Amino acid sequence: MSTTESPERPVPEQAASPEPPEAAPAPAPRRSRRTLRRLTLAVALGLVAGTCAGYLVQAGRTPDKLPPLSQPSLAQATGNGPAPLSAAQDHQVKVDGDLRKLLLKRPGGTRANPDIESDDGWLDLPAYAELYTKPDGAFRDLLDEDFRRAAITGWTESGGRTVEIRLIQFRQTEARSAESAAFDARTWAADDDHTRSWPLPGTGEGEFFVHDRPDSRFGSGYVTEAHAYRGDIVMEMWVGDTKPVSPSRIRELARAQMERL
Repeated sequence: MSTTESPERPVPEQAASPEPPEAAPAPAPRRSRRTLRRLTLAVALGLVAGTCAGYLVQAGRTPDKLPPLSQPSLAQATGNGPAPLSAAQDHQVKVDGDLRKLLLKRPGGTRANPDIESDDGWLDLPAYAELYTKPDGAFRDLLDEDFRRAAITGWTESGGRTVEIRLIQFRQTEARSAESAAFDARTWAADDDHTRSWPLPGTGEGEFFVHDRPDSRFGSGYVTEAHAYRGDIVMEMWVGDTKPVSPSRIRELARAQMERL
């Protein structure tokens, strides 16, 4: 059996040996660390010496006079200062006292309004929130608005007409809560096609409202209401009757109540 001869493989040429590389240049001599430390210390000592010398020169100089002021001297006031406000004139003294004393007095010949659930004329936060149609939401809103306290009064006249007045005070540490609350109350009062409204004189944005049809929220009677604020106190007022109430009645009552604030 014949064998196949393998072809001869070419022998690779032997690579020429590379020439030896040239010698690298010697590195330049570096300054020793000791020399750098000495230079740094010398610079620091020079700065300190210069600062001390400058201070000594400045301290030995005579101080210069300051230039005169560009404006003439102010004349001093003579006499006593203004007298402090009396308690009757100081608004803050009035509103920080007994809030119930700022409510209108119950007229003679009237009796207490049986719908007012307060033995002493005060309303705390839960009691005031209960007067809303949604007490839970009102409670949270009043907390956010920094409710402080509320006072209430009211009466029933001989003909059966009823009056209810509330004063609600806010702390107003971060917002003008009284203004906001009065605005909301006016918005709700006006949300009726059968309602007329007028500005309440002397109260800025205050208004009074006359509802021209009976309202089931008030015992199916006719209702007028007024809403205004002064400072941190909101005034709310309702007058109800079995027959339409004259606009002048709610206007005069609300005006008299706001004058007490």
